[in-house]
Amino acid sequence: MSVRTDIKTILAENDVSITYIASEMSKLTGKNYSRSNISQKLLRNTLKYEEAKLIGKILGYELKFVRLKPYL
Repeated sequence: MSVRTDIKTILAENDVSITYIASEMSKLTGKNYSRSNISQKLLRNTLKYEEAKLIGKILGYELKFVRLKPYL
């Protein structure tokens, strides 16, 4: 699954729009995020890790790495 699919799924499950996410991201960071900007980042796979974490925070999620197999 891609980041785009994951985020779109989480947005749909929580009945939240990209417009709302962009607005909240702008409030929290002071940067100008728009619906179009976030949509393009998701489409092009250029969403930064910090931006994904911020989206998770807004929606009440935490991003973290989970070990799938023992260290080599």
